[in-house]
Amino acid sequence: MLFLLFGSAGVGKTVALDTLRRRRLPTIAIHDFDEIGVPPRADIAWRQRGNEHWLRRALDYEADRVDLVLARQTPPGELLATPSAPLVEAISACLVDCDDETRLARLRPRGRAQLGRMDARACGRPELANGGDHAARDGVEMRWERWSDWTADDPRWRVRVLDTTTLAVGEVADELVNWIVEERAVVQSGEHPLLRWAR
Repeated sequence: MLFLLFGSAGVGKTVALDTLRRRRLPTIAIHDFDEIGVPPRADIAWRQRGNEHWLRRALDYEADRVDLVLARQTPPGELLATPSAPLVEAISACLVDCDDETRLARLRPRGRAQLGRMDARACGRPELANGGDHAARDGVEMRWERWSDWTADDPRWRVRVLDTTTLAVGEVADELVNWIVEERAVVQSGEHPLLRWAR
C-alpha cells in the first residue's frame, strides 16, 4: 500500500516524516520523493518519471508486506495517472497544509528564492486535491484517461486534509499515525475505493 503525503513547500512534510521515522512503525518504509536526487533543471516530466520510480519501489516493498509512506508535492491525480499506479494494492492520500502566514514564516529562513516560487509550486493546495492540475499533462506515458471522467465527489478522490497551522510536531505525527492505521483498516475491510482500483 502507498500513503502519499502531499502539499506545498513549508507545510511540514519533512518534519512529519522525520517524526514518523522515530515512531518506528511496523511494516512501514518512509521516504521523501527527493531522495532520488533532484537535477538542476527538474521539470514536470522528471517529476512524473520520479513518480514511476517510487511506485515501483512501493511494489517492491509490497512484495515484502511493507507499506510505503512517500512525501512529495505530487498531487494525487498525477500519481494515479502514472503507469504503475494500478499495480499497487491501494493508494491513500493526505494533503498536509497550513495557512499562508504560517507557511511564509516557515519558508523565510530558506531564502527569498523559495518564497518567490511558493505559489507557483503549490500543487498541494486543497483545490487541486482532486487531481485538478490539468496543466501538468506533458509527462511520459501518463494515463490521464484513468480518472478524466471521475466527478469531483467520486469516492476515489478521497483525500485526508491535515492542517498543521496550530499543531505541534508530535501532534502532526499522531494524526498521521492514526490516518495510517485507519487506512490500513479500510483496506483490510475491502472497502477502500482505490483497492486494486484499475484492474
